[in-house]
Amino acid sequence: MTERKPDTRFIENVTFDELAPGRTASLGRILSHEDISLFAAMSGDVNPAQMDETYAKSDMFHGIIGHGMWSGALISAVLGTLLPGPGSVYLEQDLKFRRPVRVGEKVTASVSVRSKRQDKPIVTFDCKCVNENGETVVEGQAVVLAPTERIRRPRHEIPEVEIYDHDRYVSFIAACKGMDPLRTAVVHPVQAHIVEAVADGVKEGLLEPVLIGPRARIVQAAAEANIDITAWELVDTEHSHAAACAAVQMAAHGQVAAIMKGSLHTDELLMAVVPSAAGLRTGRRISHAFLLDVPSYHKPLIITDAAVNIMPDLEVKVDICQNAINLWRALYGTDKKPKVALLAAVETVTSKMPATIDAATLCKMADRGQITDGLLDGPLALDNAISLQAAADKGILSPVAGDADILVTPNLEAGNMLAKQLTFLGRADAAGIVLGARVPIILTSRADSLRSRLMSCALALRMSAARNEGQIK
Repeated sequence: MTERKPDTRFIENVTFDELAPGRTASLGRILSHEDISLFAAMSGDVNPAQMDETYAKSDMFHGIIGHGMWSGALISAVLGTLLPGPGSVYLEQDLKFRRPVRVGEKVTASVSVRSKRQDKPIVTFDCKCVNENGETVVEGQAVVLAPTERIRRPRHEIPEVEIYDHDRYVSFIAACKGMDPLRTAVVHPVQAHIVEAVADGVKEGLLEPVLIGPRARIVQAAAEANIDITAWELVDTEHSHAAACAAVQMAAHGQVAAIMKGSLHTDELLMAVVPSAAGLRTGRRISHAFLLDVPSYHKPLIITDAAVNIMPDLEVKVDICQNAINLWRALYGTDKKPKVALLAAVETVTSKMPATIDAATLCKMADRGQITDGLLDGPLALDNAISLQAAADKGILSPVAGDADILVTPNLEAGNMLAKQLTFLGRADAAGIVLGARVPIILTSRADSLRSRLMSCALALRMSAARNEGQIK
């Protein structure tokens, strides 16, 4: 009885004529959490025995186990790559599952030629998977149409796969359960996707909407979205500008606790908010922040300012920092201070790059109490701010470097591009909010996912609650 070893350079088959009873091949693999997640993503099998640790502890196996067919897939890999290898066609497979496989266990899958047909190149294989203790996990038989011609090809590398588990927003949204929904003025919701976003917020108990805009167009948008809005308050206005003014007036008089942008430009809405006479200004500059769930980063990340202040000077950056710190505290509480990275192209101060001077000055202002409740460091290049290895390679000793909670960008263009790069290339979810006014202002986009829309609403609800409870000023 012989066993065929994997070839590290080429993948090569064994033809039907070369297959003799007893010929064997095998391969081993250690089951990981990533294997379980990838198998679930591929198959759609999200059985809580594999995906829910709390549930799994209470079932008959008392913990997470791998999908049974994960072991079956190992058998398929042996047949497809080793014995008989390329050119094989799976015809039948029966399997008996004897034992569960747990994370960290190594499983070795083996196939052995049992018999061959004389009239056709069809071969029956005995199949078995055993764990590292030699216990049988799976066993059965496979019937394969074996190749009749030699195939020898360069071996392809296994693709690198990263499993992104987007569940960080879930905890934030879930934490809003039990809180009273936020009475929110929705400005000019005359497109179906805006009405859908509002409905999502209502369904999750985050919003109590007041729709403000041309009645006929709002009703038409609701009809297109197939959403019943008869239970929602509707304030009829002539156009988007009037809707923005009405929303601001309601917020100034305490009739709503938040404002949500509908089908109008952000600058049109903010033009109604910014004037002192509108009654929504505080002592702090209005600024924008994104809360991003970046799959490749180890925690949610706030990026500011990406939508309001185009070229902020030093004084404006002070308020941008403070607004972002307050947002972080509304989400995480007041027990710890967020780590604020002040971004520039380099990590050294130079007069040739004003952003580096601003960053250094902001750090000193924080030391003197002009910015409170945050731990600031800068200038830091982006790699130093988010990568411990990059910071170490450059000899940067900082509690912020490599572990930033907040990224403060030099200007709107940098912030906007960074946020969109992470969203569209880095698969991040981005929830946007405008800060610094007497009420939070929710910004949503047509491109936003349901999760991002809900998180934007949750941000507003948490900010409003934190302000009412005196956690932030």
